[in-house]
Amino acid sequence: MKIAIGADGAGKPLLDVTASHLSGKPDLTVADLSEPGLYADVSQKILDGEYERAMLFCGTGIGPSISRNKVLGIRAALTHDTYSAERAAKSNNAQIIAMSARVIGPELAKAIDAFLASSFDPDGPSAENVKAIDRLDRAR
Repeated sequence: MKIAIGADGAGKPLLDVTASHLSGKPDLTVADLSEPGLYADVSQKILDGEYERAMLFCGTGIGPSISRNKVLGIRAALTHDTYSAERAAKSNNAQIIAMSARVIGPELAKAIDAFLASSFDPDGPSAENVKAIDRLDRAR
């Protein structure tokens, strides 16, 4: 799987820990896209198929979540635990998760890669909810 990661100044230490952890996984290619404008660029790269998913880090995780959800076709989730990270993918078909460096610590950030191991089931119990989200995108 090819994933993008990125952070602002507040999230950079947590990104570094997570990037080091992910670099040991042979089935992942990880690109650090930390730079000004990251929040806009990563969404388009996912829509273009350059990356399958992204993990973004900042002080609260709120900014990346809000800004990414403004891009048609992107679903981003603020995650602070492994369950919400997993469900972001499984229940909501999210391509991006955002994490708060001021809320979670390094060990939990490493465990949140459960997001990368989870996939959406288009025939599962949440399929209708995701279709409703897609309809909202089309109506914009």
